[in-house]
Amino acid sequence: MHNPVRGKFITFEGIDGAGKSTHIGFVAGLLETAGKTVVTTREPGGTSLGEKLRELLLHQKMHLETEALLMFAARREHIAQVIEPALARGDWVISDRFTDATFAYQGGGRKLDLHKLDVLEQWVHPHLQPDLTLLFDVPLEVARARLDASRMLDKFEQERADFFAATRAEYLRRAAQFAQRFRIIDAAEPIANVRAALEEIIASL
Repeated sequence: MHNPVRGKFITFEGIDGAGKSTHIGFVAGLLETAGKTVVTTREPGGTSLGEKLRELLLHQKMHLETEALLMFAARREHIAQVIEPALARGDWVISDRFTDATFAYQGGGRKLDLHKLDVLEQWVHPHLQPDLTLLFDVPLEVARARLDASRMLDKFEQERADFFAATRAEYLRRAAQFAQRFRIIDAAEPIANVRAALEEIIASL
């Protein structure tokens, strides 16, 4: 029995309203057409425990450090139960958000000391990083217009513009710091243009 070739790990990032969720199915379809087995998942969430924590994280008020710790607790379970087993089987994993989101939201938006997040990242996944991170970047006013006013917004989506400006800035800072794994997608472009860009990126993997 030869060991399967390890799969690839792709993460989708961006502020609320950037439109990343629209494109996850499209990228999964591209990979499946290329003969890959694809696991799509999300953070916080992805496991039954993670989904319970997601409910708390999105709707319950809590201390900022509690929020960051719960994000990483959900992530630890997600990696152990879903991400690592799938990659070991040779599957490709697409996650709607991962650790970059914690740096952007809790670090950038909420101003938690980034060093604390570095420590948690080293503890929870010292040897795991995405092979590719797609950052869907849009001007704040475009993102706000896209957040559908007809549904209940969670506590992050209800934040003020300065929160999203700081979140976006931290995403862009990380994209510059880890330029080898990040690809920035101009998500203000029409969907057809975004998909053409995604096809090109995925083909190069």
